[in-house]
Amino acid sequence: MTATGARVILDELARGGVTACFTNPGTSEMHFVTALDEVPRIRPVLTLFEGVATGAADGFARISGRPAATLLHLGCGLGNGLANLHNARRARVPMVNVVGDHATDHVRFDAPLQSDIAATAATVSGWVRHAGADSVAEDASAAVRAAMYAGGQVATLIVPADVAWSPARHTPGSTEAAYTAPAEHVQDVEEMVTALREAGRQVGLIVGGTALGGEALSTVARIAATSGARIFAEVFPTRIERGAGRPYLERLAYVPELARTQLAGLDRLILLDTRRPVAFFGYPGKSGDLVPPGCTIHEVGRSQTRAVIDEISSRLRLADRDIPSVGHPALPRPPRGALTAHSVCAAVATTLPPGAIISDESNTSGLALPAMTASAAPHDVLTLTGGAIGQGLPVAVGAAVAAPDRPVLALQSDGSAMYTIQSLWTMAREALDVTVVLLNNSAYSILDVELQRVRAGKPGDVARSQLRLDQPALDFVDLSRGMGVPATRPENARDLVLDLTRAFAEPGPHLIDARIPATYTGMTLKALPYALGALDALPAGMARRLARRLTP
Repeated sequence: MTATGARVILDELARGGVTACFTNPGTSEMHFVTALDEVPRIRPVLTLFEGVATGAADGFARISGRPAATLLHLGCGLGNGLANLHNARRARVPMVNVVGDHATDHVRFDAPLQSDIAATAATVSGWVRHAGADSVAEDASAAVRAAMYAGGQVATLIVPADVAWSPARHTPGSTEAAYTAPAEHVQDVEEMVTALREAGRQVGLIVGGTALGGEALSTVARIAATSGARIFAEVFPTRIERGAGRPYLERLAYVPELARTQLAGLDRLILLDTRRPVAFFGYPGKSGDLVPPGCTIHEVGRSQTRAVIDEISSRLRLADRDIPSVGHPALPRPPRGALTAHSVCAAVATTLPPGAIISDESNTSGLALPAMTASAAPHDVLTLTGGAIGQGLPVAVGAAVAAPDRPVLALQSDGSAMYTIQSLWTMAREALDVTVVLLNNSAYSILDVELQRVRAGKPGDVARSQLRLDQPALDFVDLSRGMGVPATRPENARDLVLDLTRAFAEPGPHLIDARIPATYTGMTLKALPYALGALDALPAGMARRLARRLTP
């Protein structure tokens, strides 16, 4: 059987388990567009911007555990999707980028859209290859296997237009060896067990990646409860299971001073499928390392994490222990009164349906969310793994495509929403069951705090204007309706609860424009820990210690 190279690539992707392709094609990808008619096993999902396509493929992979594909136009299209590919790389999820290139004999002309696609792809991809006319089936098959390498990575297959349009012999089945996870050194498990038995509160567990769900999470929680070790989830997990009946893990804080306070007093840290904790940014006169001085690190890589967890559990004889439920903050009451960041999080907690998926890009406005939803209905949370904003809406799109039977909630800040607002159109086009709560404070609030933290001097009117989004104000109700998604603007917390209840009950996408006061605008650094304490159940003593350490 002969077919075009494009058709062969799509067949191989489907054979490798790819069921969705998020697209923003151009001229060099037209043969892929027509081939999609012939490969019904792959669902094509059109996006209006490449950053939506790459973010959606990330969200799909987080929920399904399988790679989705993207179809992108040349180096410029790949570049437009780069920020969310960065987040996907940090999330360590499987993804296959198919990027069209100029026809082979056209490259010599250095046409206006000519660029170094491989160099661009290499910044976010663990695997990059140009498809060959004589190896197109093997190349596509290798791309899927590469995406699944070591549990997940971005794989980019660059396809010249002439390879896509030329006949190619389809020979299913590749003789290339399967990828296996790299060997990872694991420090002596016996040393970890001894520390857990003897050191109690001086041992910390930071849990990430594959250990934040299922039996692995339950076992880690039992280990911590039995040994007395302090346990934390990594700052921005790829996916974490939360809610009633599931272990409650405090997340390591984004604010370095708070994270240092969380980890203070530890002399050993066991890192399970996560990296050494560091500050997101460097600040004048402050170390970026969050590990307490003199603390010994035991780092367990992804391929070894489950085996190490099970071995520690066996040696501590925890097989029959119940999952600890102590420490779950109480579920709040349905909120009343004015709309605030606090009341929005309470409204979400009290209305969240069982099995929901939260794509969380609420940023400063969502600080209360972990404590508020700890005892809510069981749900999964997907977070901003790489810190590149503009992920929340696209990840919600991909999650909804991967799990059409589960409600998806996108908690989205206003500033980052505008990076990928085109996601709303795809939600409407595909009739996805996504509820967007737009936390609209007309500001880049986090930057108001960061402006002080980096000691950039006293900001004047011009400087502060760079952090405001109210001149003119963004009307998300009109923006949403203009892209086919019905929208409401509640006047108070009670209205928000009603809007959420209605949106979760009705199929299809909805947007709720929750206008709230800016959480931190104008706040001094010394006031920040008190706000964190009020929002996220931070003990008052810890807040006082933080206040002494923070200096304007």
